[in-house]
Amino acid sequence: MRDADDPGIAAGLAVRRAVFGTEAVERNYTNATPFSRPAQDWIAGAVWADVWTRGGLDRRTRSLVTLAMLTALNRPTEFESHVRAALANGCTVADIQELLLHTAPYCGAPAALQAFRQAERVLTEAGALPSD
Repeated sequence: MRDADDPGIAAGLAVRRAVFGTEAVERNYTNATPFSRPAQDWIAGAVWADVWTRGGLDRRTRSLVTLAMLTALNRPTEFESHVRAALANGCTVADIQELLLHTAPYCGAPAALQAFRQAERVLTEAGALPSD
């Protein structure tokens, strides 16, 4: 685990804020308890500073890969937040739709259909899809 004063945490928080927005990141930290705070710090440092800042893949591609993995793992809460992040990282509705179609044969139709429902809700809330 990283110490709370690790500079990687601050660097990771900057990336996380750029992707999710300051309000969402601050909400995660405000809702963290003394028990869960170390996990938030680890995510900021290990995930956002060490992985998301690497070369080789741009943020758009990382977002698509992340959505595919979260679909496969059936992680609905994280999936929804990463749909929002994908939009912020330059993914289009068509990109997300195609990605979800691509997951169906590899992750199974039930997982892909669940992801479609969640993505449609998030994309509609974000104004990226017309509401009925």
